[in-house]
Amino acid sequence: MNLPNKLTIARVICVPIFVVLFLFKLYIWAFIVFVIASLTDMFDGRIARARNMVTNFGKIMDPLADKVLVYAAFCLFVQKGIMPGWMLIVILAREFAVSGMRTVAASEGKVIAAGMTGKIKTVLQMFATLFLIVSPYHQYLEIAGKILLWASLVMTVVSGAEYIIKNKDVFSM
Repeated sequence: MNLPNKLTIARVICVPIFVVLFLFKLYIWAFIVFVIASLTDMFDGRIARARNMVTNFGKIMDPLADKVLVYAAFCLFVQKGIMPGWMLIVILAREFAVSGMRTVAASEGKVIAAGMTGKIKTVLQMFATLFLIVSPYHQYLEIAGKILLWASLVMTVVSGAEYIIKNKDVFSM
């Protein structure tokens, strides 16, 4: 197994550690684990492309590991009352729709690449998560996190619509 794939697996392993730390209100440690996990996302892709180590495992598991990390945090935020449940439902619905479209396209040999709006959505979600993890320490952190969360929701809807419009031919496969 190559280094980028090991980093992806490390990110998945970080998820239960993050969850336990958050649930025990060890928010600074949860924040640190989330940052480390997020950094593995940045490095695994760069290393894979720079060293020509792109694998099918990485293509599938890297985005999945990102989603597991961020959406685990979102579930905790819903449980804690920081984030409304309907917002998580909208976000998950978009993810399932895009993943379904990608799966159908892949079965036909077509690749649906991530668009810029989807990448912006992901960055906004990660920054919102970082602020919301430490929001118990100051109300301004929660306000900033919620603003970023709303911005990520807008980008979730925009990027989902963009995927559907740009790839509507997938529905006729």
